[in-house]
Amino acid sequence: MVLKGRLGLKTARVPHGDRHGCLWLGRGSLYVEDGTLRFATTGAGDLAAGDYAIPFQTVTTLILGPGTSLTHDALRICARHGAGLVFTGEDSVRFYASMPFGADSSRLARRQVELWSDRDARNHVARQMYATRLGELLPSDDLAALRGIEGSRVKALYARLAEAHGVRWDGRRYNRDDPEGADLLNQAINHATTALLAAARVAVASTSTIPQLGFIHEDSGIAFALDVADLFREEIAVDCAFAAVKEAENDRSMSLEARVRRKVGRTMHRKHVVPSMIDRIKELLGDGDSENRAESDPAAEPSGVEPA
Repeated sequence: MVLKGRLGLKTARVPHGDRHGCLWLGRGSLYVEDGTLRFATTGAGDLAAGDYAIPFQTVTTLILGPGTSLTHDALRICARHGAGLVFTGEDSVRFYASMPFGADSSRLARRQVELWSDRDARNHVARQMYATRLGELLPSDDLAALRGIEGSRVKALYARLAEAHGVRWDGRRYNRDDPEGADLLNQAINHATTALLAAARVAVASTSTIPQLGFIHEDSGIAFALDVADLFREEIAVDCAFAAVKEAENDRSMSLEARVRRKVGRTMHRKHVVPSMIDRIKELLGDGDSENRAESDPAAEPSGVEPA
């Protein structure tokens, strides 16, 4: 929640476990006045135009969208009080940079390393990820077998979505050297997964987990973010891609990439995808904080703040 007026938290230091989560800000200036972090905005999304005091000591991460600037003093005060800063595109469909000054505990990162470094535990986490995507716990811990099952399930899903949206589907094809050479549906899926990956990178930065240590993906420097993005791939990215291509058949007013990016962004905002990713990371790594918080405070978060 964005609050008007002085906060009265000059010397307080709220533990990250007790903070609200992520706060999205856009089209404005982040600055400090009389020790209070303020944001003057022309209006962005659900945030009306105005000059607001920001409760930075009770927020884990400030997510700064397009049209945002900040002063050196704003950066200093966020660093001093452990409020992370993440710079994204509209609706978090692009990830540009992050300065996750929190969290104030290494618990999640240490747990990630512990699970990642044990082959059996690592495969178990991978199996849980596939169970989330496919709706059931598969009988094998072997990654090659899991990938094979996933491939056949995803092919069937694409065929169902093509029929549901009334578009032609000739199979998944992707050439890294010529991404624009693919048909429109494959291009749309590429754009949608890129947008979803940006949200996953926000979630990884917000939890201060280690992006390089993935459980399914291995070689990439953002392997864990790729893992997290895949948990929402079919629900968000693929469905939006098919819907965008269908819309584009009758409306050529914008490029396919812009249409897909906008649809994915709005869908992620409506479905609270970044907070869901954060909770999923905690669940996968065996952290009960999100579950305990939900039990103690079942009410919805106030507008403008998503749980982390």
